Amino acid sequence: MEVSWEDSVTASINTVYLLFSAYLVFVMQLGFAMLCAGSVRAKNAMNIMLTNVVDAVVGSISYYLFGFAFAFGDGSFANPFIGTNFFALYNIPNTTYDYSFFLYQWAFAIAVAGITSGSIAERTQFPAYLVFSFFLTGFVYPIVVHWVWSSSGWLSPSSSELLFGSGAIDFAGSGVVHLVGGIAGLWGSFIEGPRVGRFDAFGKPVQMRGHNATLVVLGTFLLWFGWFGFNPGSFDKILVAYPNTTDQGNWTAVGRTAVTTSLAGSAAGIVTLFSRRLLVGHWDALDVCNGVLGGFVAITSGCSVVEPWAAIVCGFFAAWVLIGLNILALKLQFDDPLEATQLHGGCGAWGLIFTGLFAKEEFVIQAYDSGESGVSRPYGLFMGGGWSLLGAQVVEVLVIVGWVSLTMGPLFYALHKLRILRISVDDEVAGLDISSHGGYAYVHHEGNQPRFYADYMSMQSDRS
Repeated sequence: MEVSWEDSVTASINTVYLLFSAYLVFVMQLGFAMLCAGSVRAKNAMNIMLTNVVDAVVGSISYYLFGFAFAFGDGSFANPFIGTNFFALYNIPNTTYDYSFFLYQWAFAIAVAGITSGSIAERTQFPAYLVFSFFLTGFVYPIVVHWVWSSSGWLSPSSSELLFGSGAIDFAGSGVVHLVGGIAGLWGSFIEGPRVGRFDAFGKPVQMRGHNATLVVLGTFLLWFGWFGFNPGSFDKILVAYPNTTDQGNWTAVGRTAVTTSLAGSAAGIVTLFSRRLLVGHWDALDVCNGVLGGFVAITSGCSVVEPWAAIVCGFFAAWVLIGLNILALKLQFDDPLEATQLHGGCGAWGLIFTGLFAKEEFVIQAYDSGESGVSRPYGLFMGGGWSLLGAQVVEVLVIVGWVSLTMGPLFYALHKLRILRISVDDEVAGLDISSHGGYAYVHHEGNQPRFYADYMSMQSDRS
C-alpha cells in the first residue's frame, strides 16, 4: 500500500532527528579523546588519543558483525537473554529497525570502550586495547543492551513479561553504558595494578596530575554537548503526539530531558567545586569537570522520567558518590587515571537507584507508552509508586556487575598471564609515546630524555 505523504514526512523528520542525535553522540568520542589526553601526563598523550581512535574503529567492526545482532536481533528465535538475528546487518532495514537506528546504537557502543580505556591509561600495551575493545563492544555490552533495551529482554520495560510488573528503567544507559564500562575498567585497572610511582613505599598516594587543563575543559564541554544526543535522542522519535492533549508529545519530553540532563550535571559541578575547595584548599578545575560528568552519568538513567527539581537532587548526591569513591580508591591503592571506575561505575549505579526513587508515573507512561491514557505503571518509591521499580533497578545493578565481572575479569587476567596487558617498567617510565608510538605528541626535548623512537631503542640497547 502506498505510504501517505503525512506518514512520509513524519518518518523523515523522525529519521533526521535520530541521525542528528547519533552525530551528537559520536562527537562524544572527540570529547573523550580531549578529556583523556588532558588527564594523563604529556609523555602518554599520543597513546591515549590513539586508543580512542582504536576504540571507535575496532568497535565499529565488532558491533557491525556481532554486536547489533546480539543486542537487537529478535526474529523467530527471540529470547530474553541474547539476540539471534541481523548479524552483519543482514535483513536491515526492516519494519522494526533501519540504518539510522543502527548508527545511533553504534555510537553508544563505541563510547563504552572509551570509558574502559581511561581506567587502564598510561600503562597498557597497545595490542590489549585491540582485544578488549573488540570483545567489549561485540559481545559483553550488547548482551546487556538486549536485556534492558530490546523488547524481548528480561529486564526491559517494554517486555511482554515485566520484571516485578515494572521492568528496569535505564532510559539512556546509566547502567547499560556507564556501569558496564566502569566495571570493565575496574577489573582492568585492578589486574594491572597502579602506575609506577603512584603510591610511595608507605602506601601513600603520590599526585600524578594531568598535563593539560585546557584539554580537560574542552573535552568536558564537548561531552556536555554530545549528551544532548545521548539522553534526549534516546526517544528515537520526536514527532509523536500524546493523546488527550493539544500541544504535548515527544517533543515536550525531549526538551524536558535536555533540561534535567543539564541541571544534574550543573548541580554535581557546584557541589564538587565547593567540597573540593574545603578538602584540598583551592578551586580545582579538573575535579569540577569530573563532577559535572558524574552528574550527567547519574541522570542518564532517569533523565526522561523525573522532574527538573529531582535532577538537581540526582546531581547533588552523584557528586558525593564520586568524591567518596575517590577517597576510598586512594585508601585501597586503586589507580584509575581518569577516575572512570568511580565516575561511570559509581555514579552509574547511583543513577539507577535514583530512578527507582524519583521516577514520575506520568513521565514513565510518556517515555514507554507514548502518553497513552488509562495505562498504569510502577514508578518511583519516593513519588508514591511502591517498591517494584526500585527492585528492578537494584536487580539491574547487580546483574551488570556480575555479568561484566564474569566476562571482562577473566579476559584481562588472561591478557595479564599472556604478558600482553601491561608494559615494562622501563617503557612506562619513559612514556608510551616514545616507547610505543615513535615520538611525543608535543615537540619538546627535556634533559637527557630521548626525542625519537630510534633514540629510545638505542638507549635500551646500551642498558642491556
